[in-house]
Amino acid sequence: MTEWTVDALCAGKAVPFKGTEKSAFAKLPISGPIAISFEGLEGDEQADRKHHGGPDMALHLYPADHHAFWHNQIGAHDLLKIPGAFGTNLAVSNIDEDQVHIGDQFRLGSALIEVSQTRKPCWKIEHRFGHKHMVAAIIASGRSGWYFRVLEEGSAAAGDAMERVALGHEEWPVRRVFSALFGAKSDARFSAQDFKALASLEKLSADHRARAQARLV
Repeated sequence: MTEWTVDALCAGKAVPFKGTEKSAFAKLPISGPIAISFEGLEGDEQADRKHHGGPDMALHLYPADHHAFWHNQIGAHDLLKIPGAFGTNLAVSNIDEDQVHIGDQFRLGSALIEVSQTRKPCWKIEHRFGHKHMVAAIIASGRSGWYFRVLEEGSAAAGDAMERVALGHEEWPVRRVFSALFGAKSDARFSAQDFKALASLEKLSADHRARAQARLV
């Protein structure tokens, strides 16, 4: 499959999240067409610019079908009815981390976007849903989601196609990259040669290349 339909485009504002800490983790569908810049969707914010946002994390996609997995894990949580529940900007069905590779390019509306890195799960997911062990479940299952950089600015709306127009590093689907960099260090599937390859992978974000390099020390 090379073309998918975007069910919703979602954005969020930085609001109080835990105590005095702010977050824009909660994303809600917005009507389009929405401008897509090198920094992401118009109107979308990141409260913590040190760990979120920037050109290599301009757009986040967390597969919509993963909501069914979480229903089995945590029950019929009301947040699972919201397309942007996991902080995703692009709600897309019938796509997952095995189908998409680092460096794959997609035409989204009039914009051109490229897969840049996986998403590292953090405590905010568990805080938002009020359930412990969700981060561990993400690591164990490889349901990480991923980020895009924007190569050509444009605009898109719900119902638009997201068409893959170029394949990237076919040997490195998102799930494999996530397992290598965020899974158990004792995982025998990954060798020093794999981490050397990731550390020099052309289309992988600088953050993830540094993580791979650190595994070689």
